[in-house]
Amino acid sequence: MEGSPVVILCGGRGTRLQEHTQSIPKPLVEIGGRPIVWHVIQLYASHGLHDIVLACGYKADMIAAFAAGCEWPDGVTVRCVDTGLETPTGGRIKRLADVVGECRFCATYGDGLADVDLQAVLRFHAEHGALATMTVVRPELQFGVTEVDGDHGRVTGFHEKPRSEHWINGGFFVFEAGVLDYLSDSSVLEREPLEGLAADGELHAFRHTGFWECMDTYKGAVQLNDLWAQGDAPWKVWA
Repeated sequence: MEGSPVVILCGGRGTRLQEHTQSIPKPLVEIGGRPIVWHVIQLYASHGLHDIVLACGYKADMIAAFAAGCEWPDGVTVRCVDTGLETPTGGRIKRLADVVGECRFCATYGDGLADVDLQAVLRFHAEHGALATMTVVRPELQFGVTEVDGDHGRVTGFHEKPRSEHWINGGFFVFEAGVLDYLSDSSVLEREPLEGLAADGELHAFRHTGFWECMDTYKGAVQLNDLWAQGDAPWKVWA
């Protein structure tokens, strides 16, 4: 399982982070002075997953230059593959069919950080025997919640940014090669492919209850940088 290749989706334009991504691609937006994709790679490397493939698109040349110029941990290889400027997430993975071959592989997004135990995800995947595993998380709500009692509107308390009651896609997938049959060049991974896998009973969810954050907006980037600066970055599980 440690030899499983890892596909990191790095091709999007990051339109909700335009403060940064007009000049650089989203995976190169820095957290603590290092591109966020560097943190994602370190997370996988710390769990013994050393074969990293960056599925690039927007400003692919900049990501390739970063990967080539970075000193990675011993044994870690980072390859960049240009999967097209406008290719959706599922299509990017489909275009890597020759790279991942017939083996089990991991996949995730280039903008999500967590303290997830990736070897535990791999063990869970191997035990259920289906084609796909998706890590699910319960994110913090954006706003605090007010508790209101009865019809009279009496406020009984507040909760500052509680976790959602619902599980969402947190990335950190494990796929068997058979998942490629659910993909096409035009596939959005999060739609028909995952829906089809679920309908066929081939998708299982690994529940992660620890830290998870997606750098989807400028506010998210600020929050992650603040955690790093305070020495309180839960995703930093490497030495």
